[in-house]
Amino acid sequence: MNEKPKVCLVSCSVLREELEQLVKQGSLDAELVFVSKFFHIDYAALENNLRKVLEQTLKRFKGKVVLVYGDLCLGQDNEMKKLSQEYGVVKVDAVNCIDCQLGGKGKFFEADPEHNLMFMDPGMIGFFKHAKEQMRREGVDDATFANMFSGIKGAVILDTCGDAEKCKEEMEKSGMGLKVLEVRKIGLENVKQVILDAIEQACRIN
Repeated sequence: MNEKPKVCLVSCSVLREELEQLVKQGSLDAELVFVSKFFHIDYAALENNLRKVLEQTLKRFKGKVVLVYGDLCLGQDNEMKKLSQEYGVVKVDAVNCIDCQLGGKGKFFEADPEHNLMFMDPGMIGFFKHAKEQMRREGVDDATFANMFSGIKGAVILDTCGDAEKCKEEMEKSGMGLKVLEVRKIGLENVKQVILDAIEQACRIN
């Protein structure tokens, strides 16, 4: 019988494909718990659900719990860091999920200093596809949805799982109206290292 992992990752489901692949290939020994990425449109709903998940996970999981969320995922005032401190769990050193994919520690800001790019990984493409469908149901037409991205220069696809062509097709169908400027084949190494660093930090804490 396999021994249970000593670490549980509570993560936004925007990173589901990457984390499941890392566990499957044996690069990450952790239990995975995901909170729906679709809560991201509402900070209050995200916090409420994240609290429930953390409380349940801390009760049933006897090892270390690591939070895989960015600093900005609950707002601009360190709300996510404060939440991790409140529950006594270590959080990854990243400003958002894209920063995790780029290696964390604020590399996201270096990659887009003018704030005019959309970095899209498989999870983010799915998020915006869902957002468009949701807005349609609420009476927002496709032109209005596309206009939300009018100030953006274009999209940079982060190919993490080796499915760049599928990502490009999904981007074209997303209705965001963004030209794909670049595909970066970054793989899983960056996000893996960000998580391993957080696990190491958690394991140093008694």
